[in-house]
Amino acid sequence: MASRRPWLAALLVVALALAGCVDEDVPREAQVAVERAQAEDTWLGERVARALKGQSAPDGFALLANGQQAFETRVELIHRAERSLDIQTYLFGDGQTTRLVMEELIEAAERGVRVRLLLDDMGAIGQGERLAALSSHPRIEVRVFNPVAFGRGHLVTRVLASFTAPKTQHRRMHNKLWIADNTVGIVGGRNLGDEYFDANESLNFADLDLVTIGQVVPELSQSFDDYWNHALAQPIARYHSVEASAWQPFADELDRWLDDNAEADYLVRLRESPSEAPPWRTLFWGSAQAFWDSPDKIHSDGAPHWQATLLGGLLRHAESRERLVMISAYFVPTEAGVERLEALAGQGVAIDIITNSLASTDAAVVHGAYMPWRARLIESGVRLFELRPEQEASGNATAEEMRVPGASASALHIKALGFDDQVFIGSFNVDPRSVFWNTEVGVLVESDGLREAFDELVEIGQQPTISYRVTLEDGALGWAYEHEGERRRAEEEPGSWWRHANAWFSRTFHLEPLL
Repeated sequence: MASRRPWLAALLVVALALAGCVDEDVPREAQVAVERAQAEDTWLGERVARALKGQSAPDGFALLANGQQAFETRVELIHRAERSLDIQTYLFGDGQTTRLVMEELIEAAERGVRVRLLLDDMGAIGQGERLAALSSHPRIEVRVFNPVAFGRGHLVTRVLASFTAPKTQHRRMHNKLWIADNTVGIVGGRNLGDEYFDANESLNFADLDLVTIGQVVPELSQSFDDYWNHALAQPIARYHSVEASAWQPFADELDRWLDDNAEADYLVRLRESPSEAPPWRTLFWGSAQAFWDSPDKIHSDGAPHWQATLLGGLLRHAESRERLVMISAYFVPTEAGVERLEALAGQGVAIDIITNSLASTDAAVVHGAYMPWRARLIESGVRLFELRPEQEASGNATAEEMRVPGASASALHIKALGFDDQVFIGSFNVDPRSVFWNTEVGVLVESDGLREAFDELVEIGQQPTISYRVTLEDGALGWAYEHEGERRRAEEEPGSWWRHANAWFSRTFHLEPLL
């Protein structure tokens, strides 16, 4: 009998960790974005109206490739907001940037700004009490999408809880939006966490955001409202009970933490950053359309038909007759995708793909599902580039480049597509998970200026100091790159044995449909 006690104790721990309840008394009301008439009276609204005056194009755009600048732009939008802040993200990490954002959101709410923060439930693991405290402010509400009531404190127990609803819990809200006063919007690949804003000393992501003003912003607000008011978006306070004024001691805690860490390198860099005009004041002009998956995608009975997803809508409005560029952190083309790319290449379309190398990716199992297609793609004329984990400064390096300076390692996190004269930027990876399982959002832009800026970014990302060029010689793959001014070619794929083992596991057990 005694020998069974450790097992009983372990089962008891798991049962307690999974135990949970839902407080249905916490109110949940339908809400929509502030009306445009109200937004036009704000500081942001007046300046956007001034920028649009005299422009024949309905929308303005800017790219945010530099991580620190992307963070500074978000903080300035918090400072400038007067009516509303709507923020949607997949991951919400615990770090200096996230704590700064939470402090700024409380200050904005104290000024009278309505704050709506919508997080994927899986991405909020371990943050429940803190987010509930934030949400206790009368002008801040935090909701989690596709939640479970138990196992919320730790990744292991949260994954175990997912098995109670396997058909829906592996599907996640992957959308990323940042909208101030329904007037200025940011869409792209960045979650909330230090590694997305060049604030992590060991690993930073090369990422890309699109700042938007004009007619496309209310479309993005509509997508936010669709998710915010969906039945799967539940108040965080229903799962984590806190005092009604818990935000006040939490704000004090944030202040103390920021004071204690005032001399941290990143916080010093933010203070010393030159007070130049943010990029959203220097814009490219054109027209845009927002695309997003319906939140009902989470409830689909099996995989939805791809034409009913964001991808289907996008391809009905975007066409490549001359050139197609794909930048995707996770690239899993599948048999159908490879056939489509081969057909386009056969029609004379120049196709360039930039993704992570095995050595740089944060998901080697995903890379394993991409590996078998490389030779076939190269044979059809597709050019493949894989980001190196440790890049070298290029001859024409600028702050707005794909390389991540200052980190000991970096990985690609950009999600962008170029179709002839159009550019699509959002949360969508070119893989089955983004097509069938997760929900996504993005903006398709037609703008000569933005396309030129995007092409410059692509050109930098293809340089041998930053990416491997995957080649095929006599049936064998190779990885061409440049080191200290010398051109080299690796005959074996760069990456540790552990990464190779994870990639092998993915291929051997045919995980491609889930990745």
